[in-house]
Amino acid sequence: MFDSVLIANRGEIALRIVRACKALSLRTIAIHSEADADLRHVALADQALCIGPAPSRQSYLDMDRMITAARLTGAQAVHPGYGFLSENAAFATALRDAGLQFIGPSPEVMALMGDKISAKAAMLKSGVPCVPGFDQALPDEVGELERIADAIGYPLIIKAAAGGGGRGMRIVRTRGDLRQAAQITREEAGRFFGKEDIYLEKFLEHPRHIEIQVLADAHGHAIWLGERDCSIQRRNQKLLEEAPAVGIDRQRIADLGQICVRACLDIGYQGVGTFEFLYENGAFFFMEMNTRIQVEHPVTEMLTGVDLVAEQIKVALGQPLTLTQQCVAPSGHAIECRLNAEDPWTFAPLPGRIQAWVAPGGPGVRVDTHLYPGYEVPAHYDSLIAKLIVHGSSRQQAIARMRVALSELMVDGLATNAALFAALLQNGDFQAGGMEIAALERLLATGVLKQGGSV
Repeated sequence: MFDSVLIANRGEIALRIVRACKALSLRTIAIHSEADADLRHVALADQALCIGPAPSRQSYLDMDRMITAARLTGAQAVHPGYGFLSENAAFATALRDAGLQFIGPSPEVMALMGDKISAKAAMLKSGVPCVPGFDQALPDEVGELERIADAIGYPLIIKAAAGGGGRGMRIVRTRGDLRQAAQITREEAGRFFGKEDIYLEKFLEHPRHIEIQVLADAHGHAIWLGERDCSIQRRNQKLLEEAPAVGIDRQRIADLGQICVRACLDIGYQGVGTFEFLYENGAFFFMEMNTRIQVEHPVTEMLTGVDLVAEQIKVALGQPLTLTQQCVAPSGHAIECRLNAEDPWTFAPLPGRIQAWVAPGGPGVRVDTHLYPGYEVPAHYDSLIAKLIVHGSSRQQAIARMRVALSELMVDGLATNAALFAALLQNGDFQAGGMEIAALERLLATGVLKQGGSV
């Protein structure tokens, strides 16, 4: 049990966690870098503490400073949000050793699912469908590497075992490209993730990205809360998410959801989590599990009415789930657009000061943001500044509501990618539904979206 939570994050997710904690009558402690002293969650929390300079490695990624902050403020639990230390098993272990509750799964489960090789082995054992490939760390010896690749068949994709966030992967289409791709990926894996292990899978040419939201407690209960289609991406970075997934048989989705529930129980998972799959030619293939709250969790909340952050905290408090699978009844359609401070066509980050900010409203419209007039978006962190989420009784209504919401949005003094979403919502391919992962980049390459046309 705990009655105080330190929020080890910043921006809109930190504000979201403050609100959930207050609704549960928990004391909130905000930590912040020197650049973030004026963020809204800092003002709204019961207590706040600066933990270091603006660079993340000296503040939000510094585990020792986080633990010191928790001790100084009397915090009993730590909520990591997403990004930063949210999937760092060493951080969860350090908190446990310090007598603090990590709001998330156990360090052992995080380590299991954080390594793509061990995660895939665990999923295969639980009956989760996986991409065909070599399910061990790849050898350094070139001849053995070539034999493994030849047996699977090209095209292939090499990935960092500890990778994530779209980094640490290379597509290999011919044997001649294999050696260099493996070497570069191995070096990138060590540089970004501190572990050089890489693995190999069959590369799917035209998949969609479908994910299953799960929730599990410490009492042997687990449920799934629907799926999300996250296929609108650029360079493996999600931009728009929606649910339900268009054009996929509902029984297939339900069967997959139950498989994910069984896998949660098999590995002893606790808290919220997301199973991510590729979907191609009517088949699902497991990619990874995110052992934290997702950026796109509001999509599921809009469909189900379930407060996922509050449920995550209640699980950490040791409470059994009050929801059963029969209670989960998603309805309508929801869409989320990630509003970033960046050029809408080149995606170059464009930090700056907000001169004026007017959020959209109306039926079925939700805005998750930490913005306010006068706020200066720093250059030190991710460019996400707001999430626009809409819900409608149908996909057509949800698209219409998002179009209106984008037209009402006013952000003066700062460039955003709102124009990209406005163009995408008008595009015939998007309106038809079921776009695959590479579709947005093809549209951008042809200039179709910028011209306002359709293909």
